[in-house]
Amino acid sequence: MTLEEGRRVRLAKDLGIGEAAAGEPAAVVGFLSLGAGIEGTIERVDGELPQSEDAREYQRLKALFEDYGHTMPVASRQRLEAQIAVLEPQWAAYREQGSQVTVRVRLDNGLILDRAHHHILALL
Repeated sequence: MTLEEGRRVRLAKDLGIGEAAAGEPAAVVGFLSLGAGIEGTIERVDGELPQSEDAREYQRLKALFEDYGHTMPVASRQRLEAQIAVLEPQWAAYREQGSQVTVRVRLDNGLILDRAHHHILALL
């Protein structure tokens, strides 16, 4: 799905805004629930969400291993392999998500959703 400025979209699922964070119920003053099917217009496409620090570190270590692993002392290579193995689940989760674009949508009822993830929207 290609999200572009000016395109009409619809909320693909119910969206709750203002849920209390665990341990901080006093931080929320209200709760807004938007039902699936509300339509609006994309005002801005912000681009892809940045990679997590763990995903970037996995890529860095994996490239280091592939480029220089064969020249490393055995203990260093094993330590690097262990570090890569620890970051493997975070990398797999990042790859499973795919690219995530965020947008600013002005809903027909006047509300604005900013930094809304693309997976909650459907093109009209």
